[in-house]
Amino acid sequence: MSDLSDDSVDRDRAGPVEVEPSSLSAVALRGLIEEFVSRDGTDYGIHERDLEDKVEDVRRQLERGDAIIVFDPEAETVNIVLESDYAART
Repeated sequence: MSDLSDDSVDRDRAGPVEVEPSSLSAVALRGLIEEFVSRDGTDYGIHERDLEDKVEDVRRQLERGDAIIVFDPEAETVNIVLESDYAART
């Protein structure tokens, strides 16, 4: 007999989960957005923009639903992705 309940088995096999920005503290949300906009490959074109502008752009995208926060329990990672890209995968 297994010590694992059905719930823990389901949780271990769960796919990515959408996380509402409002479920994060203001500090955690800001940290996540800052980490996201500072990654390699997040260039904003020929005009350099400061961190605050980039953070506010992503915050607005999250508020509008154009971007979403996704937690991957298997990889134990959190990412911000375009909603259209996420919807196409699911």
